[in-house]
Amino acid sequence: MLRMRIAAATFAAATAVSPLWAEEIGKEDSCKYQGQVMSAVQQARMDRVAQDKVADTILAANPDWPAQFANTIDPLAAHVYGMKRRDLRNVDLGAVMQQQCLDNWDQIQEMQQNLANGN
Repeated sequence: MLRMRIAAATFAAATAVSPLWAEEIGKEDSCKYQGQVMSAVQQARMDRVAQDKVADTILAANPDWPAQFANTIDPLAAHVYGMKRRDLRNVDLGAVMQQQCLDNWDQIQEMQQNLANGN
């Protein structure tokens, strides 16, 4: 169940970042940044930040990732806030997301291309 939610969140985050821009920065960096955003969202959830305040709270901390990755906060928050806090205590969603992004990079790029082409 958790794996499916992270897979859905990975796709949501990937589609929130421009496909061309994600390719420009490269697979490793793109996946690293997506993992960092996920970690920040998970931490906000654990800190009981209201879902509608997550983006503002995270961005107020001046994160190190490129500004374009801020687009991924809301889609990821929708997934993370749908989980129980107790289920988030012993898992590093950022690391899981980064690994799934790396593992599924080619599939994600193909899906983004299909979406961009209207397929």
